[in-house]
Amino acid sequence: MEKVKNLLKPRPTPQQQLREWQRRLRNECRVLDRQIRDVQREEKNVEKAIREAAKRNDMGSAKALAKELVRSRRAVNRLYENKAQLNSVSMHLGEIVATARTVGHLSKSAEVMKIVNNLMKAPELAATMQEFSKEMTKAGVMEEMVNEAVDSALDSEDMEEEIEEEVDKVLASVAGETASQLPDAVRTQKIQQASTSKVPEERQAVAEGVDDDDEDLEEIRARLAKVRS
Repeated sequence: MEKVKNLLKPRPTPQQQLREWQRRLRNECRVLDRQIRDVQREEKNVEKAIREAAKRNDMGSAKALAKELVRSRRAVNRLYENKAQLNSVSMHLGEIVATARTVGHLSKSAEVMKIVNNLMKAPELAATMQEFSKEMTKAGVMEEMVNEAVDSALDSEDMEEEIEEEVDKVLASVAGETASQLPDAVRTQKIQQASTSKVPEERQAVAEGVDDDDEDLEEIRARLAKVRS
């Protein structure tokens, strides 16, 4: 019955189809805006945790958190790029419909096809852009695309190297002089001195404190990863 209704339903005009596409594109932009706000809100907590770790001279935790912060900032930049590309698709569709008023039909756009194909590789938009691709192909705006497997292994390795380069910069800017000095030798000496002078109960208390710090670190990293996904 539903198929019969769809057959009897009048085909939308190019203008109607454009308005529907643009409405959905605006909705996707709003979703990206919410994701950006969520990540940036959690980043504030991470920056605070980095400063606290640096004050404790716990540079291992500070560096691990700084790495997560770099990843999050890159994720936010990617979301902004995706949003800009969505707006670009909407603009190009408007141009196509304007041309259709003259030629009488929707014409194919290599630029729209290129952008949609790129957005299909974004985890946040893959499913939505798959659907857009089908609809635009059916409407004659795009040619049918063959999904390409994305081999991100090399890209991931390059990103890891770049992240390592940025971590110390983040530590210096967020945690200040304490982090930038990275006093590993001094910290090691203090730990050795403390281990010989403190009673076993005190060593146990220190160990428990370290465990608590590790748990807090893992919790923060998990929260940050969750809002980025």
